[in-house]
Amino acid sequence: MKKTSTNKADQDIPVLKREQLGKGVRGKYFQQYTQQSNVVVLKPEIMKAFPTSDAVNKALASMLAFSEETQSLLVVKGAKGARRKAA
Repeated sequence: MKKTSTNKADQDIPVLKREQLGKGVRGKYFQQYTQQSNVVVLKPEIMKAFPTSDAVNKALASMLAFSEETQSLLVVKGAKGARRKAA
């Protein structure tokens, strides 16, 4: 395949002044950003308890581990109870 020619004229990009850019819109992509990002806004009292993202992640990970452990205990107890009733 032949490479396309890269003329200097093709590479010239006009430099715009601030006035030529137009007026910006505040929050133009806010709705799209909130739907596609994983940013969470915490209440001030929660931010005091968990000042860093690592602290929040550790707390949530321990809560998730606890809930999975209790769920597995409930499933095992439920299975044993079902066997006893059937026997």
